[in-house]
Amino acid sequence: MRKGRPREFDVEQALEQALQVFWRKGYEGTSLPDLTAAMGINRPSLYAAFGNKEALFRRAVERYVAGPAAFVRQALAEPTARAVAERLLHGSADLLTRPGQPPGCLVVQGALACGKEADPIRQELAARRAAAQTALRKRLQRARTEGDLPTDADPADLARYLTAVMHGMAVQAVGGASRAELRRVAELALRVWPPDPANPVA
Repeated sequence: MRKGRPREFDVEQALEQALQVFWRKGYEGTSLPDLTAAMGINRPSLYAAFGNKEALFRRAVERYVAGPAAFVRQALAEPTARAVAERLLHGSADLLTRPGQPPGCLVVQGALACGKEADPIRQELAARRAAAQTALRKRLQRARTEGDLPTDADPADLARYLTAVMHGMAVQAVGGASRAELRRVAELALRVWPPDPANPVA
């Protein structure tokens, strides 16, 4: 049986370059020539390694979630509800304005407005955002059960609030907001966070 020729490029490095292009231009704004130029490969190599543009984008999103945006998942392991909120908001400010990478959030802005052909991508990113909000709500429900949030605090509303602030920060970052400005937004958002029932003065 004839063996295929070994790939002459680093797949992970090529995927990282594709992520950067999608992050900067969005799904629909990214063309195949954009991708092949950034990845340093031709179309046949791209198709052989990753499938089509949609499959490559999905791989890039997985890389983004596991890498630059990993703080979102890690925040849920913080010991208190307030620590969860702090890590999410401060982590967002840092990610959205990190030197050397595109501003904004790939999962928020990667496919907000798409044509019909790109609708599956738009729906997938919307589903990812919804899943993240659901995971946050469940973490805050646990916090309320454990007495870490007041009994009258609504975990669903708090999860929606944090998500809305983080998404708004992403839009601000694309518009040129600095890390210092976004960190001030984070601090303002935390001022209305419910007090710890065990230590309401803190």
